[in-house]
Amino acid sequence: MLARLADLDAALDAARGGGGEKYVARHHARGKLLPRERIELLLDRDAPFLELSPAAGWGTDFPTGASVVTGIGVVEGVECVIVANDPTVRGGAVNPYSLKKTQRAGEIAFANRLPMINLVESGGADLASQSEIFIPGGRVFRDLTRLSAARIPTVSVVFGTATAGGAYVPGMSDYTIMVRDRAKVFLAGPPLVKMATGEDADDESLGGAAMHAGTSGLADFLATDERDGLRLARQCVRRLNWRKHGPPPRTALPTAPKYDPEELLGIPGTDLRVPFDPREVLARILDGSEFDEFKPGYGTALVTGWAELHGYPVGVLANARGVLFSEEAQKAAQFIQLANVAGTPLLFLQNTTGYMVGTEYEQRGIIKHGALMINAVSNSTVPHLTVNLGASYGAGNYGMCGRAYDPRFLFTWPNAKSAVMGAAQLAGVLSIVARQAAQAKGRPYDADSDTAMRMMVEQQVESESGALFLSGRLFDDGVIDPRDTRTVLGLCLSAVHSAPVTGAAAGFGVFRM
Repeated sequence: MLARLADLDAALDAARGGGGEKYVARHHARGKLLPRERIELLLDRDAPFLELSPAAGWGTDFPTGASVVTGIGVVEGVECVIVANDPTVRGGAVNPYSLKKTQRAGEIAFANRLPMINLVESGGADLASQSEIFIPGGRVFRDLTRLSAARIPTVSVVFGTATAGGAYVPGMSDYTIMVRDRAKVFLAGPPLVKMATGEDADDESLGGAAMHAGTSGLADFLATDERDGLRLARQCVRRLNWRKHGPPPRTALPTAPKYDPEELLGIPGTDLRVPFDPREVLARILDGSEFDEFKPGYGTALVTGWAELHGYPVGVLANARGVLFSEEAQKAAQFIQLANVAGTPLLFLQNTTGYMVGTEYEQRGIIKHGALMINAVSNSTVPHLTVNLGASYGAGNYGMCGRAYDPRFLFTWPNAKSAVMGAAQLAGVLSIVARQAAQAKGRPYDADSDTAMRMMVEQQVESESGALFLSGRLFDDGVIDPRDTRTVLGLCLSAVHSAPVTGAAAGFGVFRM
């Protein structure tokens, strides 16, 4: 685990490094702040900041971090989603991964009823990637207007250039602040205006902060410098009169776990095929290490029960052995229904290889029982939080509320893997299919080629199922240090309670019994 954490630290260092020392120094020399410096000044003193998708773009042709910082932080006592462009990376240009990351931040703001603050400085789309950005990119602007329609406030502070599509971010925000002599907001800069219309225009008259504050009316506030812009953003949030719609924690001073969270580093083994008892994890993240287990003697490969985490009630579903059987699926469906009746958020701790296969299990109805569990997860309306502790393979990923099932937040431990199946199993299946195809055609099967194919497939699946690979492609909201699990989940539970917490009043789909 420590080795995996070292890999994670290297990825996070790359993200924090922005465009590199040269561009960071040039940015500072212009008297400008870096995105994380802007966020730090925006937040309340000593307030935590839960950064989201920090490794976005890892292992791709784009920079780690994807030229944008997103996360949840407290501003004037209000939890807000914050999006900050990093102008040291290609001028803050939007690439496919920064687009996905920004869109995910908007989804989180909408689902959890969190005000959204954009700290804008971007040259618009990375033109080399325009075919991947232009069409889906329009959703960012749609999402801003939907936040406003849902009475979820949006605030933009423009520190530098906001060109083309980037101009619509301040244009569609409820509150817009621009920094004097720095902000430049226009649909087309002077060169493009010259090409399109023949007009010679300068930056200030075309889109300067003073012009937008006094002539176009796009700017609601004109800041004297970056720090003043952040002060004005805090002022906007302070005047929102914001109130949470969910219930508060049951206790203001929750009891810490009785067991040392440092021990979380040693609970998963190096072989994900060897299960571990999730109660060992629960004892190190739940309030007072207290857990009221539900149906402890039935469907024992899945642990379910009630607890509190940072004072908030939660229902827990945690894989105790890798495989899910019919009993576990039925137990999960009943438990999810109970959580919806009680209006209790659900915490899914994944460590599963999927649903059991084989003649006996098919005859006993594993498909309909797995469908029962997936139906319950799909139609549950209480907030879902998911953490992949080890393995998340096959349909078990779906039943345990993987990304496709829209958990409010999903995080991954550095040792975790996720794929359609394990690397050895997938390579073996391809080998069997290839052998059968050769036999059907009456051709000999080359054993050496088979060995080479299996090795290649295993290596590919192994690399593509790792935590950093998946996080780099935004299939989670971040890879976290296991010791931070309790803190991260506490911040998430506080955030989800900004919105109402209600169960599935309309019920579920048809359960196959």
